Amino acid sequence: MKKTLAVVTTVYKSYEATKDFLSSLAKQKNKDFHLYLADLSDNKKEIKTDVQKTILSSSNLGYAHGLNLGLKKAVEDGLENFCIINNDVFFDESFIDKVTSSITKHPMSVVGGKIYYAPHFEYHKAKYDNSDLGHVFWYAGGTIDWKNVTTPHRGVDTVDKNQFNNFEKTGFITGCLMCFDKKTIEKVGYFDESYFLYYEDADFCVRAQKNKVTLFYDPTIIIWHKNAQSTNGAGSMIHQKYQRKNRLKFGLKYAPLRTKLHLIKNLFYKTA
Repeated sequence: MKKTLAVVTTVYKSYEATKDFLSSLAKQKNKDFHLYLADLSDNKKEIKTDVQKTILSSSNLGYAHGLNLGLKKAVEDGLENFCIINNDVFFDESFIDKVTSSITKHPMSVVGGKIYYAPHFEYHKAKYDNSDLGHVFWYAGGTIDWKNVTTPHRGVDTVDKNQFNNFEKTGFITGCLMCFDKKTIEKVGYFDESYFLYYEDADFCVRAQKNKVTLFYDPTIIIWHKNAQSTNGAGSMIHQKYQRKNRLKFGLKYAPLRTKLHLIKNLFYKTA
């Protein structure tokens, strides 16, 4: 078994946002990882980094498609530990150590971490003091709200006051950062590419739980997120389009009957 960690990410046009991510990888104390980067951009550019890497070129068939390209290539290469991560993030030099340790301690599970907004990428920018920047939560565990078919992030938009520092089970892990081993893939399968963008992580979490794979929040794993840089920012038209479309798809697939009927009613009401 290869202990090397497969770090799997995608790029769609957001080459500038990727620079901090690549810089973070280059500064890692633990060099026992291999980057699998699926470039889905129309006009591809050279991706420069000194870390061990495999660049996978594809047309833009969606985020889940890009992740699956990387995962399948990593499995083909014999790797057994995986870190799914957005390209618009950065982290400190202990990141690979923390991820590898958590996967090793919690086999056949899915592990998420503590995610802050990158400074100046907060949704409510005027709300915070300068001393708060870099400590505002984007994700600290999550749930699936079946009544409204949403995936609320615990602690979002609040400042870290050590209120979410316990390792614990969680109900939802964002696709911005998911860590797991090969046994998890064998149980859950790969990401559902029919979602294209958004809710593929929720679908993965539901399938994991249905297969008795536990979801954990590990606050020792920390990243900073430049939110929604591949979709023109939070609240953009493309962001809203795929959120609406895949919320409906996900809800009709998994939600309780009453919620499904509500979703269908709303759909016909909006299209009437």
